[in-house]
Amino acid sequence: MKVVRFHAPGDVRIESAPEPTVGPGELKLRVRNCSTCGTDVKIWRHGHHHLVPPRILGHEIAGEVVAIGDGVTAGDGVTGFAAGDRVQVIAAIPCGQCRECRTGRRTVCPNQESMGYHYEGGFAEYLVVPAKVLAVDGVNRIPDPVGYPEATVAEPLACVLNGQQLAQVGPGDDVVIMGAGPIGCLHVRLARARGAARVFLVELNPDRLAISADLVAPDAAVCAADVDPVAEIQRLTDGRGADVIITAAASGRAQEQALSMAARSGRISFFGGLPKNDPLISCDANLVHYRELTIVGANGSSPAHNAEALDLIATGAVPVADLITHRLELSQTLDAFDLVARGAGIKVTIEP
Repeated sequence: MKVVRFHAPGDVRIESAPEPTVGPGELKLRVRNCSTCGTDVKIWRHGHHHLVPPRILGHEIAGEVVAIGDGVTAGDGVTGFAAGDRVQVIAAIPCGQCRECRTGRRTVCPNQESMGYHYEGGFAEYLVVPAKVLAVDGVNRIPDPVGYPEATVAEPLACVLNGQQLAQVGPGDDVVIMGAGPIGCLHVRLARARGAARVFLVELNPDRLAISADLVAPDAAVCAADVDPVAEIQRLTDGRGADVIITAAASGRAQEQALSMAARSGRISFFGGLPKNDPLISCDANLVHYRELTIVGANGSSPAHNAEALDLIATGAVPVADLITHRLELSQTLDAFDLVARGAGIKVTIEP
């Protein structure tokens, strides 16, 4: 079979590999779609400390069950699994045993592993889902109205859902999303689904802002290259500031600006992580103190978030089909990474 394999930073190859065989507690899938994200580009360029090469990349996975390992409950499409089942697979795998997992905080499991990092990923014709994934209910049936490409978006939407739950986005809120990539677009749509009164989208790249704003129609699109985004959000909110600001970009400057955009009792989500070699920002602690601000992090998603995200897609609460701007073959995966790196599309999916 054909796979996309990471060997070293800057060295990702399309090559042949033996078709995997299913083992006890595992499922074998025919991968139908595996979508790309900014993390794939970072791995391509710089590697990752959790990834020991060679490794097949890809963690936004949807496919068809073709074989069931010993010990996996066989079923009729309602209980257990059967050949032909259409499924979506989690990316982040909690251990299910530690104190955090036992108390419902699976997103911060210290033993967390990931598809495409610790285990072979979805940029391949076939994939074996590890027993650890099934043990934490990490394989979800795709509802009938949802196609494979849309199902892959459940993984990033699950992360967005975790972030908005932690930031308590709700009815009547003015919400600012900083970053107009695919994650920013999903944040806009989920904020609307959660009842936000107004959603503002902030982005430095005017071309990316135009593409995204045309798709998700925020109440205002703010180009941070042309105006001071803090002053513009203050203007748009009559000087009050926003109830929630989500930094959906790997930008320390955005995090600093978010503090100044917040209304009293505002919530700030540091959704996008910062580069490991530049993780520090300047924080006006008096703003946090006197305005009673809340700053929260957001680390990936849990299996339950993935299941809820699929339901949001299936019911139409969060439309995603129009966010998939490019559909490429497995042999074009490096072209897909280039599209993502240039911000030339929103979601780019691979169809092995």
